[in-house]
Amino acid sequence: MTKLTTLSDAIRTHVHHGDLVYASGFTHLIPFAAGHEIIRQGIKELTLARATPDLIYDQMVAAGCARKLIFSYMGNPGVGSLRVLRSAIESGQLDWEEYSHFGMISRLRAGASGLPFMPMNPTGAEDLAAHNPNYQQVKDPYTGKSVVVVPPLTPDVAIIHVQRADIQGNAQVWGILGEQQLAAFASQRVILTVEEVVDQAVIRSDPNRTIIPGMVVSAVCHVPFCAHPSYTQGYHDRDNELYLAWDEISKTGESVQAYLDEWVYGVPDRKTYWEKLGPDVHRRLSAGERLSQPVNYGDY
Repeated sequence: MTKLTTLSDAIRTHVHHGDLVYASGFTHLIPFAAGHEIIRQGIKELTLARATPDLIYDQMVAAGCARKLIFSYMGNPGVGSLRVLRSAIESGQLDWEEYSHFGMISRLRAGASGLPFMPMNPTGAEDLAAHNPNYQQVKDPYTGKSVVVVPPLTPDVAIIHVQRADIQGNAQVWGILGEQQLAAFASQRVILTVEEVVDQAVIRSDPNRTIIPGMVVSAVCHVPFCAHPSYTQGYHDRDNELYLAWDEISKTGESVQAYLDEWVYGVPDRKTYWEKLGPDVHRRLSAGERLSQPVNYGDY
């Protein structure tokens, strides 16, 4: 059975008003196109969870999509603050929960494992624990010592960008791995955006690269360049110029709205968005080619 559908239909079907949404990817493979589609469809009152909110959540909050943010680092990577998110939090317009990276991943691991909580060794995040009541302590039954625990994170929907998948949603990723697998297993529904839809024989030829099985996937959407301005290993580079530009754009509400009008509301889909960036940007972000060595799985 094919799970192929358009991104607009997948968002319309699987992302609902008030949902808890997890957009995955750590620097790499951030599903910007899906975030833009949520903005275009006017979906509101979302709880947005993500280890590193990045520009995509800055833009979604600016568009009025969110009521709460759950995160473990907030910033424009390598540049500075996420001005929209910071302003919304400081003004009380946006509810929020903050964790260490370890805390956030532990929550996803508990959700993916169907556990009521996840124990973790104490870290340097004592201030977070003092201000976030979701950090608790229990007694280790083996040693009697205190153990920090966090509750499961079980998103209504995870949105995950990958390099390739088959029509059933068996998905492969290479390069920097984030929390994609944990997010997929922790969530009630999973939308995959993919650079390439390939035959099942391609997936089976390299099974160790398959990190998400089709059985947990709700929809597969062919969306090349979905991750821009972040990057997709082997397909396009990170657009550092846009990350720098966003620092200026996000200084005023007027310039943010102008950006959304031109680059989100003003384009119907990612194909049009990529074409609008133009050939100079395409050349600048070209991934080039560096092939890995083939692996012999044997013929048994």
